[in-house]
Amino acid sequence: MSERPLPRAERRRRTEGKILDAARVLFAEMGFERTTIRAVARAAEVDPALVMQYFGNKEELFRKAVRVTPVPDAGLDADQLVDHLLGTLTVKMGELPQGSLAMMRSMLTHPEAAASAREVLGRQIDRLAESIPGDDARLRAALMTTIMLGLTVGHHLLELDELRDAPQEEIARVLRPSLRALTGPEVS
Repeated sequence: MSERPLPRAERRRRTEGKILDAARVLFAEMGFERTTIRAVARAAEVDPALVMQYFGNKEELFRKAVRVTPVPDAGLDADQLVDHLLGTLTVKMGELPQGSLAMMRSMLTHPEAAASAREVLGRQIDRLAESIPGDDARLRAALMTTIMLGLTVGHHLLELDELRDAPQEEIARVLRPSLRALTGPEVS
């Protein structure tokens, strides 16, 4: 008995997934500038024309490859917000998703990658700001976001010994008061 062929939609979804997986690895290893459509196609074992058919251009492929998970729901109190941010240390200091590494490697050298990073970080800032009181909520949220981004860059790209050697619990202990201070004044 032979297996039934996969439906066209399923084949398309699998091919798109293979292309995105290959793109994430290459963008993370080589950055935006040095990654080519041909290299992605070769790694995904598909024709370069298929990559273009699915994604249109390298910028769109990059944008979809580096898409990150959303930040938490709005309405958290200050302690819940800080706990959420510190809870991401496992991801930020562990095995980082290839899309995140690709974004970080490319955002300082390529305008489209920078625009994509600003868009993603802007959404995170918006969501964090919804849980922070005051007129300067967006500024506070931006500071919190850049602290966590800096920690990730320092650990993964710069490989700072102080960050790589410190246990996550110690980093969380030291960061907690600073992040808590950025959530805004205590509400009376």
